[in-house]
Amino acid sequence: MPKKIIIIDDESSILEIYSQKFSTQANWQILTAKNGKEGLELIKQHQPNLILLDIVMPKADGFDVLQKIKKDETLKNIPVIMLTNLTDEEDKAEAFKRGALDYLVKAEHTPSQALEAVKRKLKV
Repeated sequence: MPKKIIIIDDESSILEIYSQKFSTQANWQILTAKNGKEGLELIKQHQPNLILLDIVMPKADGFDVLQKIKKDETLKNIPVIMLTNLTDEEDKAEAFKRGALDYLVKAEHTPSQALEAVKRKLKV
């Protein structure tokens, strides 16, 4: 059964690039959401193997979404990797404090590098 990954980002181009890379290179099922509220609904409905989560988004930012995931008994064990352009160490520390498994800065990681990071976290 293919891995199920949810990508939550408000930039359509990011969703498209990462979805294509992950579905073709790893043969995973990719679901996407353009805001935190929509993302939480997808997560509850599909129980993915991993979540890639942006921070700056409308209708619930990534920190709020992460906190809600980690407080929900049925979702808290789903690994979450933050995928953002925020480079501030305080943002990174906050993400880890709230339960993120990893923190990738989009400008510093290609989609291929992000895919490799996800594979390592999923041990595939």
